[in-house]
Amino acid sequence: MVRRVATESPDEPTGPSAQGPDTPSPLAPATSPPGSAGPARVVLRSLRPRQWVKNLLVFVAPAAAGKLGHAGTIGHSIAAFAIFSAVASGMYLVNDVLDAEADRHHPEKRHRPVAAGRIGTSQALTMGSVLVAGGFVGAWFTGGWRLGLLMVLYVAISSAYSIWVKNIAVVELASVASGFVLRAVAGGIATHVPLSDWFLAVTSFVAMFIVTGKRFAEYRNLGEGRETHRRVLRDYTPSFLQSTLTLTATGAVTAYCLWAFDRSGLASQTSHHPLWTQLTVVPFAISVLHVLRVLDAGGGAAPEELALRDRWLHVFGAVWLLFFLIGIYA
Repeated sequence: MVRRVATESPDEPTGPSAQGPDTPSPLAPATSPPGSAGPARVVLRSLRPRQWVKNLLVFVAPAAAGKLGHAGTIGHSIAAFAIFSAVASGMYLVNDVLDAEADRHHPEKRHRPVAAGRIGTSQALTMGSVLVAGGFVGAWFTGGWRLGLLMVLYVAISSAYSIWVKNIAVVELASVASGFVLRAVAGGIATHVPLSDWFLAVTSFVAMFIVTGKRFAEYRNLGEGRETHRRVLRDYTPSFLQSTLTLTATGAVTAYCLWAFDRSGLASQTSHHPLWTQLTVVPFAISVLHVLRVLDAGGGAAPEELALRDRWLHVFGAVWLLFFLIGIYA
């Protein structure tokens, strides 16, 4: 029997892929039959708007610097969000063309517009190319050559992942995580906000934690058929993925504490007592522990769905945001 292995972009826009045919994710959205949506809805679905939640990372650097109250800064942040959304969606379309044949053999992915024949190959490639090119132009006008170069780097990493890196254990984790880090860096470049060392450390560890958690959930949920859907899973073991989760979670919490308490980190942005920004450590650490619990219970295969639908994560995030806003902007 011929095995088909789907390629994916470093953004990992495939929550349902982490589930086997008989174990659908409780967080995965219901998939409608290919013929049930109109042309506009099909096109929108092919852009994967649920993945745009990742692009909110462009707001973190200017927010942490206390700059989001300025009209120019918020405008450039929104532009960076739109740029990353366009380029990422363009890469999803190109990736769907590469994956079309393999997706047709997957219980969920077969309903993707390209795999289902709702969008033709040439149409998908044209839309993808236009979105990527438009993103490059927007990046140049928003953040100059630096932001333009960053977007080129993002596309290069995405392409390399889909073609080759996705099959290299550990390296593929770093490749996927880089997409999160590049978004955070893009926010700093677009708004001309310097990025602290601890901010970059927090972003990197959190990104690796998220990606490793997704792999761990895939490994457990896909069972013996895991290699069919993601070949690199044959090179991982549960103990390795659990150890990596522990390492990255510890690194994320430690780096965040240093960022919150260090005078060159969040503490440098507080106009009054830094207690409130230091208190953000509590909901942050609890959020990490909550995600670890979800992963241990077999969930977390679709990080974007977890972020959108987990009510406890929303509660912890709201508390973190409250402390953060009081500390930085009050």
